[in-house]
Amino acid sequence: MNIQPKIRGFICTTAHPTGCMQHVAEQIQTVKQTLSLPNGPKKVLIIGASTGYGLASRIASAFGANAKTIGVFFEKPAEGKRTASAGWYNSAAFERKAMEAGLYAKSINGDAFSDNVKAKTIQLIEQDWDGEVDLVVYSVASPRRVHPKTGEVYNSVLKPIGQPYTSKTVDVMTGVVSEITLEPASQLEIDHTIKVMGGEDWEMWLDALLKANVLAKGVKTIAYSYIGPSLTYPIYREGAIGQAKAHLEATAKTLTQKLQSLQGEAFVSVNKALVTQASAAIPVVPLYISLLYKIMKEHHLHEGCIEQICRLFKERLYANTPVIVDENGLIRLDDWEMKSEIQDKISAIWPTLSAENIETMTDLKGYRHEFHRLFGFDMSGVNYSEEVDPNENVPSLALEPCL
Repeated sequence: MNIQPKIRGFICTTAHPTGCMQHVAEQIQTVKQTLSLPNGPKKVLIIGASTGYGLASRIASAFGANAKTIGVFFEKPAEGKRTASAGWYNSAAFERKAMEAGLYAKSINGDAFSDNVKAKTIQLIEQDWDGEVDLVVYSVASPRRVHPKTGEVYNSVLKPIGQPYTSKTVDVMTGVVSEITLEPASQLEIDHTIKVMGGEDWEMWLDALLKANVLAKGVKTIAYSYIGPSLTYPIYREGAIGQAKAHLEATAKTLTQKLQSLQGEAFVSVNKALVTQASAAIPVVPLYISLLYKIMKEHHLHEGCIEQICRLFKERLYANTPVIVDENGLIRLDDWEMKSEIQDKISAIWPTLSAENIETMTDLKGYRHEFHRLFGFDMSGVNYSEEVDPNENVPSLALEPCL
């Protein structure tokens, strides 16, 4: 099969197995060059392990600390003329590279919100690790959740709260800049968004792991969040998704209390805005990221997912000192993004952006490049004119299906 990118809206419906392998290999190389953690985690559970920050956390744990890893995700294998999802190929590539390096790596493919997947994961931990998980990463990004106790279906929304919000947005592939108006979320929509993207499932995971007695003394658990500048507050921090993130952050304090008997801690890391499958779906944000990338690159402060997670592990979680947090108890990896010299430039340029100047005033080209790379495209060294087997690199032994 000759696989080319097929982009529909803010998603790509195809993925390239060789390109995804190359993308994972590049991240592994970054970790090997920048991260060495002899006192890092040894047995790591990553919930949401197949893309973005979750995948970067798995790579950093394995190749920066020689940790054993179990990854949980919900991805689709190839079927007929349809390629597998990018996360499937990423996970297959990671497991292959881990196996070559002599590192334990197994994965569970299924709905992380379900009791069944939680039980299957615990069974695997008990079977292979004899318990003692010392780091739990929660990095689930889903628009929908079926509650495991009630069966109720919740759907999240990307809407402001209280009043309509109008701002600039961009069609990333065409460069057309336009205004978009988003109507405010209802209280039901806000509640549903909190149920999907808040901290309830994170807490359910830790409750299940605690009950099974599979957590090590001194265990750490971390989830990822975003705050961003005032420019994006109406759609993000002060919108429905912001309410969910506030719930996630409050959950960390609850979990730290629950982990007291193990001298464990729960953290939320507020990370930089990056091109991910999740951020691409949020109106206004891709335009902001395109401008942010240009300015941060000019200041030599740009980081991708893997660089962010390497800094998180090296300078925060495993720095052999108390973890540095802000006045709200949050780890702030967005500190470079929020520097005044960065945000002042963004505020000055934002009102001037148009379809006529977007290619020169922002790094829209870099955004497109990073978006394609999420799906294994636009990778150097990959010949995209060659025929490839869409089933290539799909794990056949290490994967524990649980659908």
